[in-house]
Amino acid sequence: MTTADRDRTALAGARLVLPGGVVEGGRLAVEGDRIAALTSGESEPGDLDLTGHTVVPGFVDLHVHGGGGASYASGIAEEALLAARTHLEHGTTTTMASTVTGEIDDLVRQAAVLSELVEDGILAGIHFEGPFISHHRCGAHRPDLLRDPDPALVRKLVDAARGHARMVTLAPELPGGLDSVRMLADLGVIAAVGHTDSDYPTTLEAIDAGASVATHLFNAMPGIAHRAPGPIVALLEDERVTVELINDGVHLHPSVLDLAYGTVGPGRVALITDAMGAAGMGDGRYPLGPLQVEVKDGVARLVEGGAIAGSTLTLDVAFKRSITVNGLTLGQAVESLSTTPARLLGLADSIGTLEAGKLADLVVVDSTGYDLVAVMRQGRWVLGGDRFPTVKSV
Repeated sequence: MTTADRDRTALAGARLVLPGGVVEGGRLAVEGDRIAALTSGESEPGDLDLTGHTVVPGFVDLHVHGGGGASYASGIAEEALLAARTHLEHGTTTTMASTVTGEIDDLVRQAAVLSELVEDGILAGIHFEGPFISHHRCGAHRPDLLRDPDPALVRKLVDAARGHARMVTLAPELPGGLDSVRMLADLGVIAAVGHTDSDYPTTLEAIDAGASVATHLFNAMPGIAHRAPGPIVALLEDERVTVELINDGVHLHPSVLDLAYGTVGPGRVALITDAMGAAGMGDGRYPLGPLQVEVKDGVARLVEGGAIAGSTLTLDVAFKRSITVNGLTLGQAVESLSTTPARLLGLADSIGTLEAGKLADLVVVDSTGYDLVAVMRQGRWVLGGDRFPTVKSV
């Protein structure tokens, strides 16, 4: 195969999920790392025949701690590369790297390693989840390492990321919380409300101060009470907030996801994995920062205490569940897995939808069961590109 051949790929016969709707039997041409054209015309000799398949934009994961047996919190570049590659092979073509609560100096060292991978184009940015969270809602974070969100400490982590910190999860009710939210907003870093024991009025204050994401909504926060609506109602009702949801069948009952979608719509939902190192692997023991996790039947729980400790989810599974379990349309699923998170990260000009001129980040699924078949990132097949026959004639 020549360089020219590698730089030119045409996919024909697939169902294409475009911003304006679904096109049956479409043709998508890729040149270099970009989508060159999208048409509904006939195939040409040399096209790859994707009849019976559906093409959607690559998935974007805002919140993921690891995969493939590796953790972003290890501070080891090779582990971070393995985690990113594992999720890439499941359709996540744009990924954040989420840390977990640790000593501040350890988080600074992790940020230095992860920043290099952002600069190399492997990662889209860094998400600090902890240590600025509530003891009452700490989940799989070590309680003795938690800290109040003093703006100076928060700024230390942001600065350690060398401009690549994209999101910080914190509990706004803690001392310094609201000031830190304002500071993050001023710096252009997403302030996310999560692992919080906040009440309704304080959550509203946080949103007014600039918080714009709900970290895995419903999980690690008070539930809704009829006289104390708490953070969930505040985060759902404000149009400025994007809500993360984990659609693995463990973190949330399907009816709860339906409730969230019915309240805010897919334009304000970002489906995430919150995956830890066991994603893409089997049952067993895995580290999550300084803690040990036992995975049994695909469910990750802390060895000590038994709290749910992230997930083993990959976004291809979340995509399939959103359609087959929750009844979303293809367009709605794409919005929650690609378009909305891309827009939140400020990357909508290059990813998140299938449009000419954007990066050729593609996920191919079969058109019946929506199982993953192939993945392309920036014009190069990562998985499954050799499965499609070449069109022999027009």
